Amino acid sequence: MAYQDVSKSGMNYVTLSQLIGDFKITMDSDDYAANASDVAIRNVALRGIREFGFDVTSRIKSLKLSIDSSNNTVALPDDYVDLIKVGVVDGDGTIRTLGENKHLNYSRKYEVDVDGVATEETTDSKDGPLNIGANEILDRQDDKTATSGSDGDSGNLDYYVFENYLYQGGLGRLYGVGGGARVGDYRINLDQNRIEIDTSSSTSEVVIEYIADEARSTNPVIHVYAEEALRAYIYYKVCERKSTVPANEKARARSEYYNERRKANTRLSNFSKTEALRTIRKNFKLAPKY
Repeated sequence: MAYQDVSKSGMNYVTLSQLIGDFKITMDSDDYAANASDVAIRNVALRGIREFGFDVTSRIKSLKLSIDSSNNTVALPDDYVDLIKVGVVDGDGTIRTLGENKHLNYSRKYEVDVDGVATEETTDSKDGPLNIGANEILDRQDDKTATSGSDGDSGNLDYYVFENYLYQGGLGRLYGVGGGARVGDYRINLDQNRIEIDTSSSTSEVVIEYIADEARSTNPVIHVYAEEALRAYIYYKVCERKSTVPANEKARARSEYYNERRKANTRLSNFSKTEALRTIRKNFKLAPKY
């Protein structure tokens, strides 16, 4: 994908390189952070952008992904942090969300050789940074089939359902059971870094909205509301581990950082009274009963 500099699309974002440059310009020779190297300052700034992305300035991305038809899974994006929603887009451009189902099976089994013996060592363990015999595990492969001895029948549940006398009981028979209507189910599989999908066989693509790791971006940016908070974070973290910095200065830097973070969080909070009223009024709906 071609590189896109979002900082040039408006004035609401500041690039990391610009912020680091401004931070170094404002430092005096007697500043406690004056001796910090450019590499250290950049490393701390990237950690700050990542931490802010979790709680304050979350960068929400939307991505359309194809479903792997062989195992009904979707690989998570390379900058994925946390999932907001996953669903399919209908003709009017609305996302019809899938519901999370923590009972979807994504089990695996040990790989076996021609003699039925489990493979002794996995390549990942042998070639990893800690080549220790105790860390070696058996090779595994996907196996989401039913367990032995199970017929997969959930039983006949028709006697739980109310049979309406209208339309031979075929309409309105589940009124009052509850909501939760959805086009399919999903489950996050962090062990294999993918999403397990259970939906219509005709669905070949899904759209996911997720929190992205801004620190992995080509040109990391920070919202102007959180710019001063990131400056305070850099100064606080640079001074935190220095033995030459007095304890009262470290406490002052920590207090300033959390105050700036609190202000940034308040500014970026977009939940208004109008939105609250609209959310409350959604509950006042009437529907025909059969």
